[in-house]
Amino acid sequence: MRKQAHADVYPDGRNADGCEKGAGAHAPAAPPPQAARPVTRRIFHGQPVGHTPQIMARSIRWTKPTTAGHSAAGDAQRRRRGQPGLDYLSYRSVWPLTLLALKSTACALAFTRTPGFHTPSEFLENPSQSSQLTAPFRKHVKPKKQHEIRRLGELVKKLSDLTGCTQVVDVGSGQGHLSRFMSLGLGLTVKSLEGNQRLVERAQRLDQELLQALDKMKRRHPKVAQRGPHHCPHHVVQWVSPTTLCEELLLPLEMPGQCSTRLLLTGLHACGDLSVALLRHFCCCPEVVALASVGCCYMKLSDPGSYPLSEWVAGLPSHELPYRLREGACHALEDYVERLQKAGPGLQTHCFRAALETVIRHVCPELRRPGVQGIPRVHELKIEEYVQRGLQRVGLDPQVSLDLAALQAHQAQENRVTAFFSLALLLAPLVETLILLDRLLYLQEQGFYAELLPIFNPQLSPRNLVLVATKTPLGQAFSALETEDS
Repeated sequence: MRKQAHADVYPDGRNADGCEKGAGAHAPAAPPPQAARPVTRRIFHGQPVGHTPQIMARSIRWTKPTTAGHSAAGDAQRRRRGQPGLDYLSYRSVWPLTLLALKSTACALAFTRTPGFHTPSEFLENPSQSSQLTAPFRKHVKPKKQHEIRRLGELVKKLSDLTGCTQVVDVGSGQGHLSRFMSLGLGLTVKSLEGNQRLVERAQRLDQELLQALDKMKRRHPKVAQRGPHHCPHHVVQWVSPTTLCEELLLPLEMPGQCSTRLLLTGLHACGDLSVALLRHFCCCPEVVALASVGCCYMKLSDPGSYPLSEWVAGLPSHELPYRLREGACHALEDYVERLQKAGPGLQTHCFRAALETVIRHVCPELRRPGVQGIPRVHELKIEEYVQRGLQRVGLDPQVSLDLAALQAHQAQENRVTAFFSLALLLAPLVETLILLDRLLYLQEQGFYAELLPIFNPQLSPRNLVLVATKTPLGQAFSALETEDS
């Protein structure tokens, strides 16, 4: 018998936020009644397998801006006098209204990324130090990561207690900040897998540094220091394939007095196919009983293979997601809205990067989608200087002859490039919703229980939806996973 998770829709058609059905996903018909349970505010969770998830939007009306009755000559005269032309005025006045309409539609279609908890910010006293982490756990950790490891670590701890897990496997752990907090801060038994030898060696050095800091704290403040012995995470250099099972991942740590192993897999922003590998290990391995995965880098997903996973999404017409859409889904909408409001010179980065792309394709047509590391202080550079630095970063000759007139023509299109990028960014939550919905339905089609919970503050961590899955029903206990600890 297939298992069922519930959707947060009231009988009268409102969702748990009090909005009409158009504000989010809902089931087309209520399933046969089972045990009555209260509705929570969580976003679209599973529906009975076989039902068709529907995502609807409110209709938006808008009028295309027009410049009828204004002469091009008059526009040119304004520019010569140093006044903004009509193109600029139209952009500044009409564009925000268009964005507002499109944003409303996009938000209605996408999963909500607003957490269900409402607590004072942990960074009110100091923007660089979380008030809910002790000093040793904040060292070498940026504020964004402090927030992430605390929130995900606490969720993993709760999920581990609910499912009776004996060990946690942190996959793609990088420098081991999450593993370190879960083991030395929360007392969990943790194995940490990372494919980069250099990162593993650094993680081990940070473990020892933290141990010394905790021991020093214990001697100075025996009453407030953590009680009990400290156990470092067990670090392993291991690359995890998205298509084959990893024996090292499933190999339990030898613990005295432990007769059976129940594993919980987790990954904090596991890159590309790595998130998919976690799902497949959860589905195929009986010793893995729980999963808590936060994905990212959707543009690195193998196609086909890692998307689509579910039969339902694979059956949708035009379900394909090209690289450009998946790459856009990794950008931070909240941060960009703030940049648009400030209208600072940093917005010209998009125009410069677009111009650089045209030069790269002219100089080396076979080089597609090159990763250009961030170039600092772009607003202080001329466009040709930016292009030269960008060419050097992708391994091309920075002294290649440049068409300055063409570059300046590109630069003159800055407002249009910004508008295009803004439109693409408005679609980002929709693309992420489809990718995560595909993963959720994939787990449900296998007969498991799955939830999507927004656990991070999206202003700090835009990829804030964690996919939680278990092999036994948790019922209302899922609600406790996203709550904020005091």
